[in-house]
Amino acid sequence: MKETNMAVPVSMEALLRAAVSEDAEHRDDGLCVVGIFGKSSMQMGALKESLVNTLADKHVFSAFGGADDGGDGGIQALYNPDNRVLYLLLTSVCDGRQLLRACLSQSTGSGHADAHDFWKGLERQHCLRLLYLFSVCHVLLLVHPSHTFDVTYDRLFRALDALRQKALPLIRAAVKDCPVSKEWKVNCRPCPPRLLFVFQMSGTLKVPNGSESGVHPDKPKKHSPRRRLQHALEDQIYRIFRKSRVLTNQSSNCLFTVPANQAFVYVLPASDEDPVGTLLGQLRSNCVLCEQDSGTLVSGPRRYQQTRRSARQGTAEQSVAGTAPADCTLKEFLWQHVELVLTKKGFDDSVGRNPQPCHFELPSYSKWAQVALKLHQAIAGGGEDEAAELAAKVQAQLKVLDGFLDADAKFSENRCQKALPLAHSAYQANLPHNYTTAVHKNQLAQALRVYSQHARGVAFQRYALQVHEDCYKFWSNGHQLCEERSLSDQHCVHKFHLLPQAGEKTDVDHNPPILNHNSRGRSTSSCNCGRKQAPREDPFDVQAANYDFYQALEEKCCGKLERINFPIFQPSTPDPAPASNQAPRPPCEADADRLKEPGATHSHTPGDTSLSLALSLGQSTDSLGPYGDGDSTSATAAADGPVQQKRPSLADRQPSTVEYLPGMMHSGCPKGLLPKFSSWSLVKLGPAKSYNCHTGLELPGFLPGASFLLPWDLVIRSRSEDDSAEPLDGGASSWPAPNKTLVGKRGGTGGLGRSRRRDDTARAYVGFEYEDGRGRRFIGAGPDKVVKVLGPGGAKEPASRVLNGDMQLYVPSPSQGRGVKPHFAQLMRLFIVVPDAPLEVTLNPQVQPGPAPYPVFHPEQTDLALPPDGLWVLRFPYAYATEVGPCYPPKENQPLGNYKVLRGILRATAANTQPQ
Repeated sequence: MKETNMAVPVSMEALLRAAVSEDAEHRDDGLCVVGIFGKSSMQMGALKESLVNTLADKHVFSAFGGADDGGDGGIQALYNPDNRVLYLLLTSVCDGRQLLRACLSQSTGSGHADAHDFWKGLERQHCLRLLYLFSVCHVLLLVHPSHTFDVTYDRLFRALDALRQKALPLIRAAVKDCPVSKEWKVNCRPCPPRLLFVFQMSGTLKVPNGSESGVHPDKPKKHSPRRRLQHALEDQIYRIFRKSRVLTNQSSNCLFTVPANQAFVYVLPASDEDPVGTLLGQLRSNCVLCEQDSGTLVSGPRRYQQTRRSARQGTAEQSVAGTAPADCTLKEFLWQHVELVLTKKGFDDSVGRNPQPCHFELPSYSKWAQVALKLHQAIAGGGEDEAAELAAKVQAQLKVLDGFLDADAKFSENRCQKALPLAHSAYQANLPHNYTTAVHKNQLAQALRVYSQHARGVAFQRYALQVHEDCYKFWSNGHQLCEERSLSDQHCVHKFHLLPQAGEKTDVDHNPPILNHNSRGRSTSSCNCGRKQAPREDPFDVQAANYDFYQALEEKCCGKLERINFPIFQPSTPDPAPASNQAPRPPCEADADRLKEPGATHSHTPGDTSLSLALSLGQSTDSLGPYGDGDSTSATAAADGPVQQKRPSLADRQPSTVEYLPGMMHSGCPKGLLPKFSSWSLVKLGPAKSYNCHTGLELPGFLPGASFLLPWDLVIRSRSEDDSAEPLDGGASSWPAPNKTLVGKRGGTGGLGRSRRRDDTARAYVGFEYEDGRGRRFIGAGPDKVVKVLGPGGAKEPASRVLNGDMQLYVPSPSQGRGVKPHFAQLMRLFIVVPDAPLEVTLNPQVQPGPAPYPVFHPEQTDLALPPDGLWVLRFPYAYATEVGPCYPPKENQPLGNYKVLRGILRATAANTQPQ
């Protein structure tokens, strides 16, 4: 091999793939491969690179920077043609520069487990490269920056030995076609490599002189202190490796060997504190050596032997003088082992009674390069087809390193595994058989809290995820409660189940079971007219709450009563669909802007939403009577000035017959849509005289004295026939006709020529009925007052207080139970007694079941004119819900004033007069 081809270090992969030419005279010469690995400190000059410079007698590596081998290190190759030695230098994160690069490449936001995986990945890659060095080298130098042995190498070598035994069949398949001996193919290495140790003496360890140490200077010394330190380290290393079975009697089965009768530990002397003086001393010694050399310059092994012979002579002279023999240099320490390789003697390091000779082969460079390339492809990757497949299989064997190298992760896994049963017990403590998501999350947080108290290390996050999965599996495996909530905000008591389809029966044995929702909540409610009470289940949908229950009581009670039906959806197609193209928004977002406007709380005009299918067909959006175009008219008038209002046509007032409103009517609904059923009811109990103001409403469930309606006095003014025909000029015609008297206010006669007017007063009755969950009913006399009549004569308080203000939708029930939780009574009916008088009573109910900006609910038809002479009952919805979800009743600490029926629910108008 030409010297110019290897004048600078190159990467191992570049060396193996390059076509390096050899000289013809040295083509068959043997090649000794020396591998150098270990650790280095954060000093300016790297220890391993400086050793290569010393061994090669060349300034190959700079003292201020190593080879550019990337952030994770690599193998650098340097060939010395003088003595046929190939140096392989391994750099990794064990070196200061590579460690700094790895730290800089690590992201700042990575967690503990990610950082641990990153560093362990670098360690596994380092182990693979060490396995490669132990497979292609004859001699290995372990370099350590201190003078103490690092016992972690024992664990590392045991891991490498286990990895080599696992990967040996795969490596054999890679080198089976190489032109080497059978022993090399079987063992996948030219010989069991000999491992040598190079330590660096710390600067703090000072070796005293003889006079200072109390020893007589003329007394001869057998060994120097550094030599004695080397012997002590050899004994310690050999004893450790023998105890851990890294070294055995048969060297052929070991990962490496150490010589039995040769030194295998070398301690570098401490560097002088004066680097300039050290460099000058080395320069002076080199110049003196050159002056003493005589004759022609000899290169190769003969030159080294000559240098070694002169060193021995100097040692003998020192022994004669009575001083300790001089210590050998690093090159002399290494060359005594390299000579055994180059002379083809090999290493005989087996010990015991029957030592078995180990195989040895000194290859040429071409043979070694072929085997090294195959091994590099199989271990480090980079090949194609079969080589890539072998490399993947070798990479899969790296799991055997976890038990040896990742001791902290193994401890963490054991610790976390012991914490898992404790976390599971904490999760299952005091759990019902079926429970909701909120209970599951609460118990999971408790389990994680217990787990975090006992678990430690890098496996913490992985086993925390396992706690999540185990708890979720336990919950979903027959313990999950149905998450559906009733309209009264109660959970379904069944475990996770499916709802029966149309015509399908319930099946408890089905998995999951087919059941209807049930919260085990029961209440007592009255029918539409209020004459019959029946128990009811806690409803889970609006139709069951506001329609089905009352429809079931229609046949038994109020089915034949006179009523005013609210308009509902009338389909024109066999398969109508709900209005799905409206944007579903929660009430607080749908009506936030509208409810914040002045006077908006007293309006129920539907807000503008996205167009529905009815609007796209050109149908009207004015289904709310006079409230349909109030906002648009005012907006147009404000923008364009006074213009003539266009009267809507009959087609514009028709609701959609193609799609229906999926929920209840409220102020946020799109115009032109009707629901499939009405949540309101308006029936007539009888004529006005059917109500007796002395006895009150004779209906079941009313508290004593709380069934009296409040009087509402209405003044009706009208002119008599004579007054209306009386002329204004005062002539003879103003005299009354004979035998005709003028009737006064109370039916008496008046004087002649006097103008009299008759004022009649009509009395109506109004009552807001509240009903609690136990069926107890009462009439409200105000937002926070109950009608209480104990004597005859009926209620004395006028109805103006309840009509001129907002009435609460929920009030505390007067009959509270023994429990701590308060019971609320809900406004369910409005009783109206319309007298037989020339009056027009208009009904316009508006309910806001929550704080602003909740929508305002109203019937499908507003401004209903009630016929005279009747006792009418308006039944309010039992529950309120939008397309987004239900409006739940108030909790204990919520103000009840936010749940209200807006003022202006009733207004009365006499003939040709203003409303009262």
